[in-house]
Amino acid sequence: MAYQVHGVASSGNCYKVRLALEQLSRPYVWHEVDMMNGGTRTDAFRQLNPNGKVPVLQIDEHTCLFESDAILFYLAEGTPLLPTDRLSRARVLQWMFFEQYSHEPNIAVARFILQFAAVCVHPCRR
Repeated sequence: MAYQVHGVASSGNCYKVRLALEQLSRPYVWHEVDMMNGGTRTDAFRQLNPNGKVPVLQIDEHTCLFESDAILFYLAEGTPLLPTDRLSRARVLQWMFFEQYSHEPNIAVARFILQFAAVCVHPCRR
């Protein structure tokens, strides 16, 4: 069965999940979520992720996983992307935590503001 991935193609966190799925040749179906028009706030989406955020990896009819790094860790288990050695696994997590808590708030949020704020502000310039 193919994974169902609910995300926003222009999101860096969603891109990480998509990239891992492609690198691992895992079958998946992408479901683009219209985040800017409330797509993450619908009852149907909140059943997938009560936090109302993308990405969401739907593993089967009843099982969803959210938060990009948790999804990456799940997908990498048993593959060359995640070492079996205890220290090496911790180092993978070290870099994942660094990316999520240092890179993402500084770089990705700025990118999001530049990309999406322009869409929201542009009509007001008329």
